[in-house]
Amino acid sequence: MADLTKTRGTPDGTRELARELADAVRGEVSLAAGDRALMTMDASNYRRVPRAVVAPRDAEDVAAALRVCREHGVPVVPRGGGTSIAGQATGVGVVLDFTRHLRRIVSLDAEAGTAVVQPGVILDDLRAAAGAHGLTFGPDPSTHSRCTLGGMIGNNSCGSHSVAWGTTADSVRALEVLTYGGERLRAGRGAAALDALPQRLRDGVRALVNGDLALLRTGYPELPRRISGYALDALLPEKGTDLARALTGSEGTLGVLTEATVALVRPPAAKVLAVLGYADESAAAEAAHTLLPYRPLTVEGMAADLVGDATGLPKGGAWLFVEMGGGTPAEALARAEELCRGAGAATTDHTVVTDPARQRALWRVREDAAGTATRMPDGSEAWPGWEDCAVPPERLGAYLRDFRALLAQHGLRGTPYGHFGDGCIHVRIDFDLLTAPGIRRFREFSHDLGDLVVAHGGSLSGEHGDGQARAELLPKMYGGELVGLFERFKDLWDPAGGLNPGMLVRPDRMDENLRFAPLPRKPVDVEFGYPHDSGDFSAAVRRCVGVAKCRNSAPSTSAVMCPSFRATGEEQHSTRGRARLLHEMLAGEVITDGWRSEEVRDALDLCLSCKGCRSDCPVGVDMATYKAEFLHHHYAGRLRPAAHYSMGRLPRWLRAAAPVAPLLNALARTPLAGAGKRLGGIAPQRAIPELATEPFVRWWSKRMAPKGPGRPEGATRSAGPTGAAGAPERPALLLWPDTFTNYLAPEVGRAAVHVLEAAGLDVRLPAAGRRRASLCCGLTYVSTGQLDQARAVMRRTVDALDPLLADGTPLTVLEPSCAAALRTDLPELLSDDPRAARVAASVRTFAQTLEEQAPAWQPPRVDHPAVGQTHCHQHAVLGEAAEQRLRARAGLDGGLSGGCCGLAGNFGFERGHYDVSVACAEEQLLPSVRGAAPGTEVLADGFSCRTQIDQLTGRRARHLAEVLAEGMAAEAARGTDGSLPEGPSAEEPPPQP
Repeated sequence: MADLTKTRGTPDGTRELARELADAVRGEVSLAAGDRALMTMDASNYRRVPRAVVAPRDAEDVAAALRVCREHGVPVVPRGGGTSIAGQATGVGVVLDFTRHLRRIVSLDAEAGTAVVQPGVILDDLRAAAGAHGLTFGPDPSTHSRCTLGGMIGNNSCGSHSVAWGTTADSVRALEVLTYGGERLRAGRGAAALDALPQRLRDGVRALVNGDLALLRTGYPELPRRISGYALDALLPEKGTDLARALTGSEGTLGVLTEATVALVRPPAAKVLAVLGYADESAAAEAAHTLLPYRPLTVEGMAADLVGDATGLPKGGAWLFVEMGGGTPAEALARAEELCRGAGAATTDHTVVTDPARQRALWRVREDAAGTATRMPDGSEAWPGWEDCAVPPERLGAYLRDFRALLAQHGLRGTPYGHFGDGCIHVRIDFDLLTAPGIRRFREFSHDLGDLVVAHGGSLSGEHGDGQARAELLPKMYGGELVGLFERFKDLWDPAGGLNPGMLVRPDRMDENLRFAPLPRKPVDVEFGYPHDSGDFSAAVRRCVGVAKCRNSAPSTSAVMCPSFRATGEEQHSTRGRARLLHEMLAGEVITDGWRSEEVRDALDLCLSCKGCRSDCPVGVDMATYKAEFLHHHYAGRLRPAAHYSMGRLPRWLRAAAPVAPLLNALARTPLAGAGKRLGGIAPQRAIPELATEPFVRWWSKRMAPKGPGRPEGATRSAGPTGAAGAPERPALLLWPDTFTNYLAPEVGRAAVHVLEAAGLDVRLPAAGRRRASLCCGLTYVSTGQLDQARAVMRRTVDALDPLLADGTPLTVLEPSCAAALRTDLPELLSDDPRAARVAASVRTFAQTLEEQAPAWQPPRVDHPAVGQTHCHQHAVLGEAAEQRLRARAGLDGGLSGGCCGLAGNFGFERGHYDVSVACAEEQLLPSVRGAAPGTEVLADGFSCRTQIDQLTGRRARHLAEVLAEGMAAEAARGTDGSLPEGPSAEEPPPQP
């Protein structure tokens, strides 16, 4: 977090406030535009700009911050993970960020089944700690990997297991709270807890309850997901006078939580997932409540318009995900099968999933729905606003039919899904929140839907709270008299109105403070085409809706995003944080320098351009592209960092260095290397990779030197075997001589040629000559934002490649980062050239080429365990399924590491990035390599990954092509070579390791 010296753009009168805060608290205090910009939004449609951000270290810091704010008359907003969908985690005063320091599990009593936690504890961290004792925390919203316990208590969060374990309120036992006025109290259960309150509060609460007993007993609907409003009925004597329950779900408007005692549950030892298919959404909704007598752990629903490709799901147009538990796997399976039989003829099909990996894959579809639902099938935007209303479960089918009819009446579209067993529906709707007519329709629809929910006996909020999104409509649900009690309760706890004003009680209008209001109304001038956002950079940035999957701090073997956040833990280094800064850059209110913004530049500096968010973010935010775009504009007409010249233009330098490679390699081992690294902006800890003394293209040219006149025009062609006379011509491919393979790892290219030829393929390269020497995918220029040069390089590449690929010849690329650049950056930067899309569509990886062009070829059996790294660009853009299948056929057992190696092209070589680069590698990759048994193959198709492994472990990692070429040589030596009959190139054996 920035310091107080960075006060540009700070509201008048705030510097004195900040100085006093800095003197009073031990945690960080910031007025910096970047820090404030990170807090303007949560996961809702709303945006409010805070005056300052405070990260308190303990409860004493919270008390001190409240005192200073109270003296200045400044409101306070407590904030956890910022995943709230109703706007309650945004604020105009001082934001208290609990995620930095107050994230300790104070104690865990396994025997009593309770835990004491600070408000910034991440739910998954609590679940992991409880799991060591066979326990868990029952509520589990889809944001479990990044939401905080404080936020869950503030919103009364629920999750998919609420049919079994209820809401957060059902798990809260006691709360340590500070009021805006400075009173400290412990909110618990029972009359004794009420007696322990300060007298003002004790007398006020009793007077409020005793004065309106009848209203409190009759004014609340009975349903499992009633989250809206204050739970004043919990204060009734027959409900145990539960003050902790009454404060849960109050959205930070009554007090600031500093510690909570929560109950834990013991989940069943075994779980089985039954997926039931139904003809349509209504059928699934009608059936959901009939499954509750089977005592399921979950009853989650979604329809085909959300799932899209229903791979792994049974036949149907909608599905219920029903999890059943048991003491043993057999018992859980028996209970799931009993449920499926009981579901009977209402279903179209069903499947029972016992494999934990398959269960996790299916649950990911459900958990990502909060993001995927933000885009309609045609790519248009959809937004929250009616994200979580709930009705009695037995009325869900009827409600959904009426809901769909109301959507049609207003000309809107939405994709409902959610907690069908509890009658709670999530939906994102294609509201137009950019124009005045669209906003009016949003408001009119909201009022009509509020009436519809109430008519079905429902709650305006069934999970995420009212905030600003729905609080305006609370009189529809509760009537004016009960809402008046809410206001009296608020005034009792917060008479100065200093805690989260504008939320829940006396709320701002639902169509005020919309986050889109300050964005430019016309597309800004940009370089990339942004094809999925109609060329509009603002629309691309709007993709981030704040679900914050990028803030997952736990490493994953199946995901990459977001390595820099996991290394630093800083919001500005998450994909969401960077998107928020770009949003504020476009808005121009907090960040006022546009493309010249230092705040955005500094946040993007630690973006590895790994492209992980392109695939792992549920809404497809592509921060690597946004970074390249920003750097292009930021440095336009200005001196760039030295690394942009040294590594951003690497293809040019490597081409010039090739003739004197031995001399440069020798110099790299002398003290002169240090001066060269300083000049080039390279981290001093990094060794300079050795240059190839014979580049791959030179080897190829010598190998292909014609023994007679002439050679094919436009491409040089393999002299490999052509098969028997009269046999069909060998399938051709164009092998891309990327910069890394050509000048730094030619052994990879040589090995690939031998394997591809052995598989019966006709390998070609773009024709030799001066023009070919300048061909490049443009990767290094793109990653450093030198987009004019990237475009010029790419134009030459398209000119050369398009004629050679016109007949459908695949373009095989050995370096994953170059393949990803050709597949995505090329057509998006040359969006005006249809040839670029054709070239991109032709790109194949080494394994994809073998699978598609030589399906009958059998790779050599290597039969070794394998560790290593899946290149992050391959994960994000190209996929690794073909590589996994090829490794399995070759007997290379074991999965490769997820995440990112941390080198990421130029990133890990740049001065100032070394520590983060190493931290990324230490997350998964390096421990797996160090822990590998003797004889384990270390695989990494990316040059960066191989270099990182070599420099940080001393182990040599190899491209899959190298391992297969070695295996072919071993089989040939044993007389078991499975290749085709040898031809003219057979005099050259496959390369040895």
